[in-house]
Amino acid sequence: MSGNKPSLILVRGGGDLATGVALRLHRARMKVVITELAQPLAVRRAVSFAEAVYEGQHTVEGVTARLVERDQLSAALEADEIPILVDPDADILLSSFLFLVVVDARLTKSPPHPLPADIPLHIGLGPGFHAGRDCHAVIETHRSHTLGRVFWSGTTQPDSGVPEGNPRRVLRAPSDGIMIGLKQIGNHCEVGETVANIQVDRYTSIQVQSPFAGVLRGIIRDGIHVTKDMKIGDVDPRNDPRICFLVSDKALAIGGGVLEAILSKEEIRRQLF
Repeated sequence: MSGNKPSLILVRGGGDLATGVALRLHRARMKVVITELAQPLAVRRAVSFAEAVYEGQHTVEGVTARLVERDQLSAALEADEIPILVDPDADILLSSFLFLVVVDARLTKSPPHPLPADIPLHIGLGPGFHAGRDCHAVIETHRSHTLGRVFWSGTTQPDSGVPEGNPRRVLRAPSDGIMIGLKQIGNHCEVGETVANIQVDRYTSIQVQSPFAGVLRGIIRDGIHVTKDMKIGDVDPRNDPRICFLVSDKALAIGGGVLEAILSKEEIRRQLF
């Protein structure tokens, strides 16, 4: 594969927003590869390809991502699946294969380290990226009239540090400890109902309760070591379990911005198809 002209697109990160990007590119018949951490911390796990790291494969809206080793990459692509590799710095892949586009969808909200290879088109998502300096284009990720827009110079809106919408919907760890979930994604929660416990030590656990009635839209995996104030879940007051298993409008809008950035470059288009 590395001996031919580059046609692969690397998406760094497999969380819910990154999954929306990968899904849109895959459906546009582009060859997408995802890299992830050895222990992803996705909250909206039902719609995060990162779950494949734990389960071996994970399907979102009919598209399957499969955990592979480097030598299994081609087979997964030929099976019309999205290969996902544990490669946090992407140095293994970028030293082994030619990528036409790299999309940094990790949402670290901090300036990225330089890539270990020259990439024709490097796209960053959200705060931390400066188009024209550390990437070629940056996509707005904040819900506003600029959501999903492509910027070829400068930056997006800064990180507000505040969750979008009702901040009470976000469940946070009350202490360092081990996550023990008591509810499944898509379950209904009553106000004050215990959603999870944080096991602080052998004798102490702290309850995490739902702030209002709604549906559990996301929760991190059992057994994960969490730190105080870390986001561990999300309750949606709309109380519709179907939304827990669909990629969000925000993720699709951001994916549309990435698609626009890629297809707006003629030299990129010529090599993709």
